[in-house]
Amino acid sequence: MNIYKLILPLLLVSNNSHADSIDTAVNNFLEPISNALSTIVFFSIPILGADVPLIVIWLACAAIFFTCYLKFINLRGFSHGLQLIRGDYSNPKAKGEISHFQAVATAISGTVGVGNIGGVAIAITIGGPGAAFWLVFAGFLSMSTKLVECTLGVMYRRHHEDGSVSGGPMYYLEHGIAEKGWPKLGKTMGIFYALAMVVGCLGIGNMFQSNQAYIQFVNITGGEQSFFAEHSWLFGILIAGTVATVIIGGIHSIARVAERIVPLMAILYVVSTIVIISFNYQFIPTAFKLIFQGAFTSDGITGGMIGVMVIGFQRALFSNEAGLGSASIAHSAVKTNEPVSEGIVSLLEPFIDTIVICTLSSLVIITTAIPYGLMDSGLKGIELTSAAFAYHISWFPYPLALAALLFAFSTSIAWSYYGLKSWTYLFGSKKNSQLIFKMIFCLFIALGCMVQLDSIIKISDALVFIIAIPNILGLYILAPKVKKELHQYMAKLQQGKLKNYRQLKHNKTVSSIAIVQK
Repeated sequence: MNIYKLILPLLLVSNNSHADSIDTAVNNFLEPISNALSTIVFFSIPILGADVPLIVIWLACAAIFFTCYLKFINLRGFSHGLQLIRGDYSNPKAKGEISHFQAVATAISGTVGVGNIGGVAIAITIGGPGAAFWLVFAGFLSMSTKLVECTLGVMYRRHHEDGSVSGGPMYYLEHGIAEKGWPKLGKTMGIFYALAMVVGCLGIGNMFQSNQAYIQFVNITGGEQSFFAEHSWLFGILIAGTVATVIIGGIHSIARVAERIVPLMAILYVVSTIVIISFNYQFIPTAFKLIFQGAFTSDGITGGMIGVMVIGFQRALFSNEAGLGSASIAHSAVKTNEPVSEGIVSLLEPFIDTIVICTLSSLVIITTAIPYGLMDSGLKGIELTSAAFAYHISWFPYPLALAALLFAFSTSIAWSYYGLKSWTYLFGSKKNSQLIFKMIFCLFIALGCMVQLDSIIKISDALVFIIAIPNILGLYILAPKVKKELHQYMAKLQQGKLKNYRQLKHNKTVSSIAIVQK
């Protein structure tokens, strides 16, 4: 009820004649700040004719380094990651709040968003089919970065008296760097990370998501003639209210919803894309030919091959968030006594988010939009993807819209947890403090549907990516510790010293049946 009392006065503004002037006033006030911050964070340098953002280089170098440093753990640990989320090595007595599967589902819900649908279309529109190759390649490398940050998240997490857990970059930056003899630097980096995350989550984690979901919903319900076209406040309060009912229960509630909604939305989207691709099966060989040729061509884009590579890497790294450290906040709540085990589980995130979901999105665009001329229609982003879905089956944009709505909803609930843990790191974990943050978060979800505060989105976008600077710096500093822990864990696994609780339970059941039969 308190959330609605807070939101209601602002909802009334949405249909007011002053709404546009409020948008303009806020944007004009924040525009110099957002432009300056975006210029700094996304500053580009020319490399072989292509403008390459420094933040992309920073993220890509980390992904390459950790993949080599950990001897391609993204390949070596993949099958074990599947065993872990299946529950094979889940110790029921381990400290934590959620299971391996719930942790990875929550983290995936935070990364799989509307960008996986629309962002891929933008990448291919700008960089051509070759961008899809580098997108997948970058996703593969990002798996190693994700392992390092999620291992550290569990390693340096803090357990509270009520049984709850807090972890993430702010904790491993503070305490991990303090172990190296730089306590003030670690604390400063932790505070900076938490502040940037709190502000950043209000834009990229909810306003952008609810805005994109609202636009897609209006499109399939009549466009400008839709009832919701003039009642954005109603859609906003419905989304905010739904999110509020989930996040009010904390990580347990978020994880329960995530473990149900993530498989649902993934299956819905994967099946839909496979159906569309199957309609154009004759173009599949040509699509792969275009992808591989385009990845190494110098035609059709400024910067040639480097330009295509940059676009693919940027889309992948911005999609799976490896290097930002955000996912480690969710993974820190897992029930385990082996921090490395959760790092190995996290390998699956970039694989699902980038290699699977984004590849299917790419194939839909390349096998439909390119052969049938949709690329020249002027459509961009999710609208182009929607048009590709509708080309053969007119009603297919509806399941796409449902997937987009689920993506936006799941991203919002995951980022609410990231923001909350950053908030409690700064202001304490008292219930009143947590409630204040949740109310603010839900307010911004509703505002995302009603106002076009582009400057806030720009600021939050820049802040979310600027946290990669202290986070990756911390990962480099603490990498030797992760490598040592990983080596010891893999040795125990190979020697059979890790208990397979699922197998033990199975053996116990078989023994009980045998005794009864005797």
